[in-house]
Amino acid sequence: MKIKFRNIIQLCTTGLFVFSFVSCVSNKTDARKKLVWSDEFNGKGLPDSLKWNYDVGGDGYGNNEDQFYTKNRLENARMEGGNLVIEARKETWGKNAYTSARLLTKGKFSFQYGTVEVRAKLPKGRGTWPAIWMMSENMKEWPDDGELDIMEHVGFHQGYVHASVHTKKYNHIQGTQKTDTLMMKDVSEKFHVYKANWTPEKIEVFIDGQKFFTYENKEKTYEAWPFDQPYFLILNLAVGGFWGGKEGIDDRIFPQKYYIDYVRVYQNK
Repeated sequence: MKIKFRNIIQLCTTGLFVFSFVSCVSNKTDARKKLVWSDEFNGKGLPDSLKWNYDVGGDGYGNNEDQFYTKNRLENARMEGGNLVIEARKETWGKNAYTSARLLTKGKFSFQYGTVEVRAKLPKGRGTWPAIWMMSENMKEWPDDGELDIMEHVGFHQGYVHASVHTKKYNHIQGTQKTDTLMMKDVSEKFHVYKANWTPEKIEVFIDGQKFFTYENKEKTYEAWPFDQPYFLILNLAVGGFWGGKEGIDDRIFPQKYYIDYVRVYQNK
């Protein structure tokens, strides 16, 4: 979940707008795949500790984020009404003015290749920055060991959902990032299914069956494709940061809730 500057709509030097094309495919999971891991969030209270760890702290996480990520705190992460609720709150916590949560499966579950499906409803408002993403279980240096962002949404650009990969060769620091965006007007009003298909040949990302991002393993080098190793899942709601807070934070919006109905991982049978 690193800052990036390309959106689906970019103002070119000619003053014209450039739009990405979206292709439609079925949202149904391939019958040849089997469910290997899931969380349906049907309980009550804290998230399942057998499935989720927490990142804890308020040091900005490389993005100059403004929240403090807490652990085992119901106010910031809980199962409720069949959903995982990650809640960002306007409250002082140490040096930070906001609290939230970042859950990850690192050390508990990772996988290599497969399909990830997450049904979620996103928070709304300037300063929010929810994400669904993945990183290498053996991460030694970012971005060399890769990152896959299945969904990112920044509240000042409501409805524009971004998917990206980061590698040593292709990343936003160098201006070579691989990313694309799909406009979905009701992401904060309705649940949508965010899906990534990951194979040795390519990564494809979908919303409700609409494919809007593809990254292919064309170069066959680690610098361009570090995605032949186990990755873990991350769900978080950041506040502010270089990207999420690019146009400031509207304190009137808090608390904001990020609802996740389920997370499911499939692999070939």
